[in-house]
Amino acid sequence: MSKAKNSNGYLGVTEPISLSGPTEKDLKQTAEVEKYLSDAGLYESQEEAVSREEVLGKLDQTVKAWIKKATRISGYGEQFVHEANAKIFTFGSYRLGVHGPGADIDTLCVGPRHATRNVYFFTWLHDMLAEMPEVSELHPVPDAHVPVLGFKINGVSIDLLYANLAHAVIPEDLDLSQDSILHNVDEQTVRSLNGCRVTDQILKLVPNIPSFRTTLRFIRYWGKRRGVYSNVMGFLGGINWAILVGRICQLYPNASPSMLISRFFRVYSKWKWPNPVMLCHIEEGSLGLPVWDPRRNYRDRGHQMPIITPAYPCMNSSYNVSVSTRFVMIQEFTRAFEICQAIDEGKTDWDALFEPYPFFESYKNYLEVNITARNEGDLRNWKGWVESRLRTLVLKIERYSHEMILAHPYPRDFSDKSRPLHCFYFMGLWRKQMAQAQEAEQFDIRGIVNEFKSNICAYQHWKEGMDIEVSHVKRRDIPLFVFPGGVRPSRSSRTALKNNRTGPTCDVSAGQVGNVLGTVSISDAQPVPYKGSHTKPEPDYSVCVQLPGSTSVLPTSLPNKEALNGHANFHAESVDSEHPEHQQESTFAPAHNDVCHVVKQHNSFLPNSNKLWQN
Repeated sequence: MSKAKNSNGYLGVTEPISLSGPTEKDLKQTAEVEKYLSDAGLYESQEEAVSREEVLGKLDQTVKAWIKKATRISGYGEQFVHEANAKIFTFGSYRLGVHGPGADIDTLCVGPRHATRNVYFFTWLHDMLAEMPEVSELHPVPDAHVPVLGFKINGVSIDLLYANLAHAVIPEDLDLSQDSILHNVDEQTVRSLNGCRVTDQILKLVPNIPSFRTTLRFIRYWGKRRGVYSNVMGFLGGINWAILVGRICQLYPNASPSMLISRFFRVYSKWKWPNPVMLCHIEEGSLGLPVWDPRRNYRDRGHQMPIITPAYPCMNSSYNVSVSTRFVMIQEFTRAFEICQAIDEGKTDWDALFEPYPFFESYKNYLEVNITARNEGDLRNWKGWVESRLRTLVLKIERYSHEMILAHPYPRDFSDKSRPLHCFYFMGLWRKQMAQAQEAEQFDIRGIVNEFKSNICAYQHWKEGMDIEVSHVKRRDIPLFVFPGGVRPSRSSRTALKNNRTGPTCDVSAGQVGNVLGTVSISDAQPVPYKGSHTKPEPDYSVCVQLPGSTSVLPTSLPNKEALNGHANFHAESVDSEHPEHQQESTFAPAHNDVCHVVKQHNSFLPNSNKLWQN
């Protein structure tokens, strides 16, 4: 596989930080990492791997038969029917090689221009799949942002997207990496193709694929254990973690997985967000498709944690991240790096990294979201809708309180076995440290909650019996069904768990407790990071930029195209002591919250020159 190296011979938008390879100690720790992942059951068996290959082969045969049958039904001639073709591609964790046992396979069906999405794909292909005895749980979602057919073949879960290309015939050797494939297609097709194009580009942009895969598998597992793996809840999803890991692989191209893991947490605990993480330059392309650009797009300027996809059109894959969830993730990166240091010193082992996050011991106050429906099918649909909108409640709380109140959504749901057709979500509440005059400030969030509930109930497919309640719950009143075994931890257990907590404590009292939220009074509470951390409260790392040809200074996370693609992709200050010359200037990191620096123009120094890194 050819690597997309630049003229200087390295992958990425900056030179590597270190070209050092692993020591014997690093190799030993890497062996420990691989054994840990294996013991945790994160690798599928050979039997399951063969089963997946067979399922994909069956799916490819099915879509080839479908396109010929549908083309004939549409009245095309036999020669055209004979040439008609459709092709299956994979993407996501399966294509990256980091999937685990029982994981879904993300797939893409590519069809010719006459095979429309609504008639050919969601009607005729759907009906063909429904008639197959090996297919079960067929669930079409044609109205989704990325339309999808979900189903199982012989017990293997498949998410199937569809790309309706402008080609008259789909060749077997079709190359999805060419930008010309996006010519004259609709938005749904662009979004559907994006998964494959991004996944393949990531694999081209990392220097060592086996090391990348081991590191990514480790980081994904860590994210799930620590409650920060959920794109829909405002944290990060699979493609986000893959890009973050890929960037570390570029910065340390010869490092072993154990080295990459430690440097991953070190770099991202110090990264100057909202400066973007990128694997390659952002190209505007010739097709006129919108790309991520805070200079031109107002919404892009508000992104908290930009992680840019490497395939055209380059977009921010982490636009769901909020102030609250970014804070939680930075705390988790910091905790993990300190544990990695302790592991390196022989003071602890890898188990410490994977201790589950004690969410219900970390806050004094929570929001409880309780949803109900009349049957399992309605609850499944209602649950999916509510879950996709929960992050908007986090955003509303942040905006209403001017980011004085933050909310930590827990990325999974809970159910009470004694109450069927119910589902619960929880958010921890805390506040930032405020000036003394603001300590007694109160916020009545009933209006926010009512607005959120109204938006939820505007669900297009709402049915009688679908209901939602939002309540303020004290820690002592958290229902028992959320705890393992239905047993609330003892006071001594809660004390022990403090060492495992990264989130802040808070003191939020409600005027009314129950199904209606009252005025929330907030007293000062300093965020409490992982015990032993010396992290200072996170400053505002946004920068102000004077755009070329303009006298106005705009807040943005994108200095300018030249600066972005030349040098602005490395923002972790002093992340590697063995290369102090790579410490960054203060261009991208204001000394304090009240100062905005204007980014140096492209012609003031060459990207990756000594002027950038040396004082």
